[in-house]
Amino acid sequence: MMQNVYFKSVCVEKSLVKHRFVTFAANMKLYAVSDGPPSLAVRMLLKALNIEYELKNVDYCAGEHMTEEYAKMNPQKEIPVLDDGFYLSESNAILQYLMDKYAPESPMYPKDAVARALVNHRLCFNLAYFYPSISAYAMAPIFFDYERTPYGKMKVNMSLKTFETYLDKTETKYAAANHLTIADFPLVTSVMCLEAIKFPLDEYPRVKSWYENFKRENGSLWTIAEAGMKEIEHFEKNPPDLTHLNHPLHPAKKLK
Repeated sequence: MMQNVYFKSVCVEKSLVKHRFVTFAANMKLYAVSDGPPSLAVRMLLKALNIEYELKNVDYCAGEHMTEEYAKMNPQKEIPVLDDGFYLSESNAILQYLMDKYAPESPMYPKDAVARALVNHRLCFNLAYFYPSISAYAMAPIFFDYERTPYGKMKVNMSLKTFETYLDKTETKYAAANHLTIADFPLVTSVMCLEAIKFPLDEYPRVKSWYENFKRENGSLWTIAEAGMKEIEHFEKNPPDLTHLNHPLHPAKKLK
């Protein structure tokens, strides 16, 4: 069980409510793709903080992110990009920036060094280990010429087992605490990809409970992710033709 110092539940809940009902006036733009897990994670946080912004949908299938104009915002030509008077890419960096600037006192990104380290760990875990295995198995075969293999499935199961172990050790309701933190958003949008392809979570009861609890307790935020999941479900049955992209890394899917 995590030490009580991390979880002052009454104060935490009051603080979360406080920040959820603050509206910020900002000339902010978010360049996002409608079914992209990193984009959806950022959009959920913006919703949670009630930050006003302009959503700029990037048409991935049309290759809008591959243009030289887009590269001026993000030389990596990846999505999302936040424009808040300067351009910021990488969804984890965006999540951390939004908390530091707009909700510095919120327990969603705690100031306590150990509690914040745990949140940062979960963000890094998703970025470097969890989402790559899920993306390679669930997403890449939908959009590009890759196959779902037993090896890929094994990597997904290893990732889920690892996440199960983390949740088992902390015994927390959410990914890094007994309350919502920014670590939950990218992890939820990763697992969302598995739900979209009907990948079962029954072998991982803590992961499944955490995921269902997030949906149940954060309905308005889940609505954002759910819309993306439904798009992925559609593309799973109707893969898009991306041969025109001439992607430098991923081979075009040969559609029948």
